[in-house]
Amino acid sequence: MRIIGGKFRGKVLAAFKGKEIRPTADRVKESLFTILAPKISGANALDLFAGSCSVRLEANSRGADFVVFNDVSRDSLAVLKKNCASVKAEPKIYNLDFRELLSSMDMTFDIIFIDPPYKSGFGREALSIIARRELLNTGGVAILESDRPFEGDVGLVAYDERKYGGTYLTFFSPD
Repeated sequence: MRIIGGKFRGKVLAAFKGKEIRPTADRVKESLFTILAPKISGANALDLFAGSCSVRLEANSRGADFVVFNDVSRDSLAVLKKNCASVKAEPKIYNLDFRELLSSMDMTFDIIFIDPPYKSGFGREALSIIARRELLNTGGVAILESDRPFEGDVGLVAYDERKYGGTYLTFFSPD
């Protein structure tokens, strides 16, 4: 696992051991950040299911001003903190259930990354809370990573969806 673009390009990141963790593939990250390029610089962002924080550090490497990381797993947070330290990043880190975090947020975001465990249904629930609490700025984007096409209504507009192997990225806006 590595950072593939920007000022930290080529930096190797600490990874998880075991098969329960599914980091975002380099090909998917590259495509995601090509799409987000016009929105990244100076963006206020949230990585809701941060894992090892490879997506966040990729965004930071490309100019985003990330504010919030969250992951419920203490193991994830240990790897996340190690990776942040390796590039001298000092984000705000939470170890909360995503519902609790989203319900307590008193700020809004330009970009929200949502990459929950695939079979959990947490992505749809997170998007609904984000819409209801109006946590996405006008012109902002929420990105859901999942293993299937998105269906249904969550109170946000699904305006684009891309498939990369077995991974789907669905892009949402507040209007």
